[in-house]
Amino acid sequence: MKKGVDFIGVGVGAVIINNEGRVFLSKRGKNARNEYGKWEFPGGSVEFGDTIEDTIVREMREEYGVEIEVIELLGVNNHIIPDENQHWVSPCFIAKIVQGEPRILESGKCDEIGWFELHEVSSMPLSLASISNLEHIKIKYNNILPKV
Repeated sequence: MKKGVDFIGVGVGAVIINNEGRVFLSKRGKNARNEYGKWEFPGGSVEFGDTIEDTIVREMREEYGVEIEVIELLGVNNHIIPDENQHWVSPCFIAKIVQGEPRILESGKCDEIGWFELHEVSSMPLSLASISNLEHIKIKYNNILPKV
């Protein structure tokens, strides 16, 4: 049975912000579970017995070689992908890197990474969950972050 297809999957993401106010994004590779070619606030699926916080910390370590600190919950998305017949529930956190520089460690899952100004993100081809995360950012941090 496949997560997100045969039953609702749980994925978790992180909006990682650096000291310059830029956000970290990754472009989904050909071996990604869904939405190939889309940019996203990175994350991964929750394994049985893991907390969502432990999952995002583990995923960032495994996929990008960085240690992150989870700061706060940004929001929860209904990540429904009709074109791929998938359904996920996806909480997303605000986080920061506390050790390391991001690099691609799982090249099939990710094609590119980068740091972007928040205003640049809205014009990029984003995953559906990342579009929702961007809306959460606009609502929650409208008076704090640069205009998006």
